[in-house]
Amino acid sequence: MSNLTAAMNLVVVAVLASAVSAQGHNYDRNLRGAIKIDGSSTVYPITEAVAEEFAEVCPKVRVTVGISGTGGGMKRFTVGETDISDASRPIKDKEYKVAVKNGVEFIEIPVAYDGLSIVVNKRNHWVDQLSVDDLKKIFLDGSPVKAWKDVRSNWPAEPISIYAPGTDSGTFDYFKEVVAGKTGSIRSDMSVSEDDNVLVRGVAGEKGGIGFFGCAYYFENKDKLKVVPIVNPETGKAVTPTPDTIESGTYAPFSRPLFIYVSRESAQRPEVQAFVHFYFEHGPELAEEVGYVRLPKAIYAKGIANFKAGKTGTHFLTRNGEKISGPLTRVYE
Repeated sequence: MSNLTAAMNLVVVAVLASAVSAQGHNYDRNLRGAIKIDGSSTVYPITEAVAEEFAEVCPKVRVTVGISGTGGGMKRFTVGETDISDASRPIKDKEYKVAVKNGVEFIEIPVAYDGLSIVVNKRNHWVDQLSVDDLKKIFLDGSPVKAWKDVRSNWPAEPISIYAPGTDSGTFDYFKEVVAGKTGSIRSDMSVSEDDNVLVRGVAGEKGGIGFFGCAYYFENKDKLKVVPIVNPETGKAVTPTPDTIESGTYAPFSRPLFIYVSRESAQRPEVQAFVHFYFEHGPELAEEVGYVRLPKAIYAKGIANFKAGKTGTHFLTRNGEKISGPLTRVYE
């Protein structure tokens, strides 16, 4: 190879390294800045994976990703402490009001589907499925259930040990909404943690253990845990969480979308713009790599359009604060 050819190759490599282009967005390796992200431990694996890949194209931008739970992350985000908030549920009315009060406008972006997974210990040979009514017996406040035989008489007298996300977690909120409804409450005598890995170890270490968290943590720990098929209330059929059943909605009522919320003020900064564009471009693939399910293309397209237009607010609340629910494809029409 001649010196001239070698020099030309080096120039080409340098040009490619200085700017990576995808979907019309260029990434400048000399871009500097810091991006603060906090929130859901469920969304954390996706955002952390995106942050690690982003560091390859913009190494001078420092991205920190915390895991204080959806509620904890929103407390920081709605007062302007963070640039992006990971959330395993839509923003609540009371959080929205705090944001408005503090002048924090935001762009809501769905990033993946998750199937909240109910897991038991590998040595649990008696549970082959659970209904929502069974979960009510186990988890509702005031329940007299102490052992598995109290749920079904033909099950053993093995004591039940419950492991659950902390109350600041969007996963806890979602589970509570499904099992306890708007007026009920979840029992307090549980081992709780915002770190899902702690919950994995807890259930794996107790023969009578039961817990719940996002599907990615189950997929990652299949060798340590047994997932429980959940009876779909509409069809009466027990369904296991898989990418197909989560995306189709047959894994009901525990399929749900995951989000990032981006501060509109922060989105004016070039490093935040670059990170969010990178999230759009690589997030779907990385979400699948860490165990979640990618969204329909139309939903990603809507998210990109909203971000580029700077469209703020949430699709999940009316102006009167009433909750809007349903499939993403309908909510994001």
